[in-house]
Amino acid sequence: MATTADFRNGLCFMFKGEIYSIVSFLHVKPGKGPAFVRTKLKNVKTGRVIENTFSSGVKVEDVRVERRQYQYLYRDDMGLNVMNTETFEQISIPESMVENNDLMKEGEIIEIQFHADEEMPLTAEMPEKVELKIIQTIEGEKGNTASSTALKPATVETGAEIMVPMFINEGDVIKINTHDRSYSERVKQ
Repeated sequence: MATTADFRNGLCFMFKGEIYSIVSFLHVKPGKGPAFVRTKLKNVKTGRVIENTFSSGVKVEDVRVERRQYQYLYRDDMGLNVMNTETFEQISIPESMVENNDLMKEGEIIEIQFHADEEMPLTAEMPEKVELKIIQTIEGEKGNTASSTALKPATVETGAEIMVPMFINEGDVIKINTHDRSYSERVKQ
C-alpha cells in the first residue's frame, strides 16, 4: 500500500477498479483546512486522463509495473506478434494496444508495460520517431519544392499514408513522428 506521500510521476495504482498512472500531482496545504493532493491520472488501458483530488494520507493499492523491450515480428489475425529481446519469448498483443501501428516495420523495437504480478501486458509504445522509405508519391510541382509548408500524400514501405513536403520523392527515407504521424526530416543516406 502507498499513501499520498509516496506519489510520484509514473506511479501505477488501482483506482475505481482500474489501473491508473500518475501524470502529474501537486501537494496543497491551504491556510485553512486539511492538506490534499491534486492529481492527473491516466488510465493505463484506455489512455483516458482524469483529474482527482485525494485527501492527505489516503492509502492506495500500488501496482508493480515492468517495462520490457520487444521486437515486432509480424501481424496476423491474432494481432501483433512480438518477441522479448532478452528471453526470446514470443507473445501476441492486440493491434489496438499500439497507437499508429501501421508505421511499424518488422524488426522495430517497442516497449511494453506489464502488470508484474499477473504478467499481463497493459500498454505498448513505439519509439518517438521511425525511419521509413517512401514507395509512392506524386512529383512535386516545379518551383514549389523548396517550401515545407505545402504538403502532398505519400505511401511508406509499411503501407501507411502520411503527408510530406513537396520536395520529398519516391525512394527517400524520412523520419516520422509516431505520436501525430507528422513528417520530421529527410534522412541522409
